Amino acid sequence: MREPNKIASAVKEQPVQTVTPDGASHPAPPAKRRTFLGYLALMGPAFVVGAWQFGPGNLTTAVQAGSRYDYTLVWVIAVSTILMIFFTDMSVRLGISTPTSLITSIKDHLGKWVGVLAGFGVFGITLMFSVGNAVGSGLGLSLVFGGSPVLWTVVCTAAVGFVLAFRNVYGIVEKALLAIVVLMGIAFIASTVVAQPDWYRSMEGMVPTLPPGSEILIVALVGTNFSINAAFYTSYGIKENRRTRADYRDITLVDTIPGIVAPGIMTALVIMVAAAVLGQTGGEATSIGALASIFAPLAGPVGSMLFALGLSGAAFSSMIANATAGGTMLSDALGRGAKAGSPTARIFTGVILAFGLAITISFQASPVGLIVIAQSLTVLIAPLLGVLLFIMSNKAAVMGSLRNKWWHNLFAAIGLIAIIASSLRLITTLLG
Repeated sequence: MREPNKIASAVKEQPVQTVTPDGASHPAPPAKRRTFLGYLALMGPAFVVGAWQFGPGNLTTAVQAGSRYDYTLVWVIAVSTILMIFFTDMSVRLGISTPTSLITSIKDHLGKWVGVLAGFGVFGITLMFSVGNAVGSGLGLSLVFGGSPVLWTVVCTAAVGFVLAFRNVYGIVEKALLAIVVLMGIAFIASTVVAQPDWYRSMEGMVPTLPPGSEILIVALVGTNFSINAAFYTSYGIKENRRTRADYRDITLVDTIPGIVAPGIMTALVIMVAAAVLGQTGGEATSIGALASIFAPLAGPVGSMLFALGLSGAAFSSMIANATAGGTMLSDALGRGAKAGSPTARIFTGVILAFGLAITISFQASPVGLIVIAQSLTVLIAPLLGVLLFIMSNKAAVMGSLRNKWWHNLFAAIGLIAIIASSLRLITTLLG
């Protein structure tokens, strides 16, 4: 018979079992006591994703939603944000669990051609986004400082290209986008205070309705706010920062949720501002520039400038994240490196920037219709990326204890149904 003190010692030596946020029971990792700065250090990947999805295309569709349909489409943003959180979380867990990058893991487990197709699909999406980012960045700064929008587009493109010369490309991008997101939030909150929207009617807009003729605009709103291609890229940020399973819970609380909720709130505020401007001035703002000009008599030059500053930040931040993500994932698909600083990734990032600039210079009129159509077309690639995230995050051999649980799969299924339905609606509308 063992002595009591030996029994007690044996009990103390047993590893403590804990249930992590993914629902699995396993030995707890060593506890980490994080300082406030330690929590801030975990912020980044999801905010990069949020900055990517919150670009000129997002603003354009939000302005049209508020101007044409008042507050009735706010619910689309709320639903899209919830679904976006779940898909971003899947990508976070894949970034933690996979020994290699996401596209390389897809090639290893599902076939090389599948990973290559995913990489080229995302690259195609980023090319389409680059046009809106280039146009929006120039337009926003021209509204603030005057001068030619095309000239400002050249300046913004050169500034982003300059970042490619640095060794730690992703680290610089991440820090810059965190700061820009904060500034954008301040600008759009201030714009909302000035516009004084009807908060009761905005809450009514949380009830799902389908106003006649709003179908394509809803598809565009889903394509920009439930951005699976952006969620897909989160795993690369996780890899760049070398996050571990011990970090997962804190990442969820300080990065994943706030990083995705922030652009959702800003998009809803833009819809409300557009609806308020329409209600108080009677002018319909079908473009960002039109909203800024109509906003001026309502809020004065300061109010108009606040909105223009928000637009500039949205366009510039999206330009940075979009080009970096597209270049990185195509480089990964071709087996030429999965980091933003790899030579091939830098080249493809430059190609995306050059494409957006070339189209902007060639067609100097603000292509609002092109932006909306481009955002809608992203929904055609999104189902593939969503299915790949779903399949990979359910593979026990890949995920281990971070494998999807039933509630993950429930919301993933809802998201896939929504994105596939949007794709089918877009196809039938275009063919009709």
